[in-house]
Amino acid sequence: MSAEAEDVKLAADAVENEVETFEFNADIAQLMSLIINAVYSNKEIFLRELISNSSDALDKIRYQSLTDPDCLAEESELKIELIPNKDEGTITIRDTGCGMTKEDLKANLGTIARSGTKAFMEAISAGADISMIGQFGVGFYSAYLVSDKVVVRTKHNDDEHWVWTSTAGGTFDIMKDPNPTLKRGTEITLHLREDAADYNDEKKIKDLVKKHSEFIGFPISLYATKEEELTSNVPVVIMRMLKKMKTRRMRKILKKKDDGAMEVDEEKFKKSTDKAKKKTKKVKKVTHDWEKVNTQKPIWMRKPDEVKDEEYTAFYKSVSNDWEEHLAVKHFKVEGQLEFSGLLFVPKRAPMEMFDQKKKKNNIKLYVRRVFIMDNCEELCPDWLSFIKGVVDSEDLPLNISRENLQQSKILKLIQKNLVKNVLNFSKRFQKTRKITKHFTTLFRR
Repeated sequence: MSAEAEDVKLAADAVENEVETFEFNADIAQLMSLIINAVYSNKEIFLRELISNSSDALDKIRYQSLTDPDCLAEESELKIELIPNKDEGTITIRDTGCGMTKEDLKANLGTIARSGTKAFMEAISAGADISMIGQFGVGFYSAYLVSDKVVVRTKHNDDEHWVWTSTAGGTFDIMKDPNPTLKRGTEITLHLREDAADYNDEKKIKDLVKKHSEFIGFPISLYATKEEELTSNVPVVIMRMLKKMKTRRMRKILKKKDDGAMEVDEEKFKKSTDKAKKKTKKVKKVTHDWEKVNTQKPIWMRKPDEVKDEEYTAFYKSVSNDWEEHLAVKHFKVEGQLEFSGLLFVPKRAPMEMFDQKKKKNNIKLYVRRVFIMDNCEELCPDWLSFIKGVVDSEDLPLNISRENLQQSKILKLIQKNLVKNVLNFSKRFQKTRKITKHFTTLFRR
C-alpha cells in the first residue's frame, strides 16, 4: 500500500474509529524540532535505539512471565523483526514484547517529558554527540533523524490494539487499530526521508545490526527479498531432437552420405540449436523469507569450558583484525558489588602503534547488556595495558553512557580495577609456561 493510500485508509478509518489528537509536551516538541532540523552525520543510531527499546520490552515481558506464565499465552516467541519496504520507502521494527496501553502511548510518546529531555538538549547545545540520545531515555525520537512520519501499532495484554501516528508537527494522533493483527508487542514503521532512503537497504540493515546490536539477547530477523533466475523450458532440446528423427525439424538437419546413409548436418544442426537458445527466456522469481541477522552468540556469556579454542581464535581475529592467533586469553565473569563479563586477549605481536601516544587505540570494546556502546574505551584499561584486546559487557552501566560520564563513573573505575587484577592474575599463570613467557617478553619489552 502506498503512503497516499495509507493516509486515505487512515482517514476513512478515522470516521469509524474516534481519533484523538494530543499536543507534544513543550520540551519534547523542542527536542523533535532539534532532531528534524539539525544536520547529523550519525543518523544510523536510530536503528540501535529502536532495537534496544524492543529488547527492553522483551525483557519486561520475560521477567513478568517468571511470576505470570499466562502473560505469554498469546505470543510465546520473543523476537524482533525488521521489515524493509523499498517500494513504500519504509522500514518497520516489530517486537513481541510487553506492548503499550493507550495511557502508555500518551505518556511515553509525547505528553510527559522525561527528566532527561531537557538535559539531552543542553548536552547537544554544549557539543555532545547525537548518539547519546538513549542515555537520556528519549531514544525513540531518534526515529525522526531518518523519517518524516512514524506510525506505532501496539498491543498490551491489558488493553486493546492502538495506533499512534505523528509527522512531528507538534501533535500526534491515537486511535484504535482498524487492523488488529498483533497478538502482543509493538510495531514501529518509519516513513523514510529522501536523504535516508538507503536505510531500507537489506545489506545496510545487516551491517548496522552487526555493528550495534549483534549480541542482543533475542533473535533479530530480517524480512529478506531473494531473487532467483530461472530458465524457461528450451523449445528444442537435443535429446528430444534425437528421439524425433521423423519430424520435419530433424529432416532439415539430416543429409545423405555418399553410401546413402543419413547423418546430421553439423552446420544446420548448430543453426537450429542456436535458434532454439535465442527463444530461451530468463525469468526472475522473487521470494521473501525471514533471515536471522544476529547469528553470533556472545561468546563471553558462555562458560569458558564450553568454548573451543578455535572459537576463541575466530572471535579474537574479528575484534582485533589480527591475522594471527592470540598468545593468551582470559575469560571471566565478575559478580557481587557489580556484574560484568570480560574476554581479554594478549596478541602474539606487539601492536605497531603500541608506544605511539598520538595513535588512537582500538583495543577493548564496551557493551552494556549485549548492546554495543563504543570501541576504544580508554577508560577500561591503563596505558601500560594498551596491548590487551577484547570486550567488556557491563550489567550495571546505563545504556549509551557518554565518554564524558565514563570518566566520572564509579562503576567504570571498579571495572577497570577488576580488569587489571584479572590481567595480572592470568599473566602470572602463563609465566609458568616458559615458551609463552619467552615469546611475550621478547615481543613486548622495549
